[in-house]
Amino acid sequence: MDVTFSRYDPADFLKSEADIAAYLDAAAEDGDTAVIAAALGDVVRARNISKLSRDTGLSREGIYKALSGEGNPSFATIGKIADALGLRISFQPIHQAITSAP
Repeated sequence: MDVTFSRYDPADFLKSEADIAAYLDAAAEDGDTAVIAAALGDVVRARNISKLSRDTGLSREGIYKALSGEGNPSFATIGKIADALGLRISFQPIHQAITSAP
């Protein structure tokens, strides 16, 4: 008996804003920029790429290339894409400060 598997695409499971935020937060945890860009690419595929292209002023091909594993998007490009997706880029400390009790 042959067993067949369908290809897993995270974009198929990114249905809500909460799903997208959690997915991108998880991708950003280790700080690997290629993983972050790929995850953002998954989010873009889950959304309407044509509308995103119009909203950012970037071509569809440019968006896909920037977010591919071989792309090297500028921070301005990432910012435009995040803004068009309704996302905010935020920064958090890597290590929590340890405070001593008085």
